[in-house]
Amino acid sequence: MYLSRHTLSAVRKVPTTTHSNSFRKVFFHDCPVNDLQPLRLLLLGSPGSGKGTQSNRLQKNFGVAHLSSGDLLRKNISKKTTTGLKASDYMTKGKLVPDEVMLSLIDEELAVMGNPNWLLDGFPRTILQAKALDSRLKNITQPLNLVVNLEVPEEVILERIMDRWVHIPSGRVYNLSYNPPKVPGTDDITGEPLSKRPDDNPEVFRVRMKQYKDMCAPILDHYSHLAVTLRGNTSDEIYPQIEREIVNRLGLLPGALSVPSSTSVATAAVSRHKREQKQSTSTHYYQERNNDTHHHQSEAAVAGSS
Repeated sequence: MYLSRHTLSAVRKVPTTTHSNSFRKVFFHDCPVNDLQPLRLLLLGSPGSGKGTQSNRLQKNFGVAHLSSGDLLRKNISKKTTTGLKASDYMTKGKLVPDEVMLSLIDEELAVMGNPNWLLDGFPRTILQAKALDSRLKNITQPLNLVVNLEVPEEVILERIMDRWVHIPSGRVYNLSYNPPKVPGTDDITGEPLSKRPDDNPEVFRVRMKQYKDMCAPILDHYSHLAVTLRGNTSDEIYPQIEREIVNRLGLLPGALSVPSSTSVATAAVSRHKREQKQSTSTHYYQERNNDTHHHQSEAAVAGSS
């Protein structure tokens, strides 16, 4: 079921203070402010599982910033930043970009983007990277709070890969089945030609799938307290599951940034405090009235009996 702010009303039920076996509805706007968390999501999924499509939907519906390790590399190399030049030096020599350089790219992006809601994909790929990432995020008080693993049948992914075309300079990906370019064979933005990735073939796909499973298993185990695996044949089947996890776990609703800044959090806390005070005052008033009523009734009964 697609969860929207129009369909999601009661978030949970909690016991009342007067009767242990009674329950009252707690609505979203009544949730404690510490139940609302910024979205800090790690998105995992094999090549062709639809991470790009899901990232775009999350950007649109939750206002998250998308941190793709590949995009960060391309952007910093293109802008000739200090970290980008370091990465470029390793790549031109045919070497892997060291973890420390990748972590610096992520650190720098988080520092300048000004958005507490973000999702990360493409990194980490190893346990060592995951632990190093956890340490960095802890230092800036932005630890991950949700890990989503996309699981799509291999035959479905292979079909997608065979229909995939790429604009290599930007990294934009098209698929002839569900996201074709406006003009066949050309990028929608630049008009430049699209290319097939050399590894988009069945033989390489099977090797990459095995490599991914070997890589992903220990990472999912490492993040077992945060991770959920969501399954489906299409992105349309999987996306509502992602949205449901975000709503249920973090209290964020689609359509707006629920925790855009510390200012809004403080405002929400003040509003909740005033609401609680008002409810407390009202409850106290009615309790006093009930006590007075019982007292007068008792006096009347005594007077009548005498």
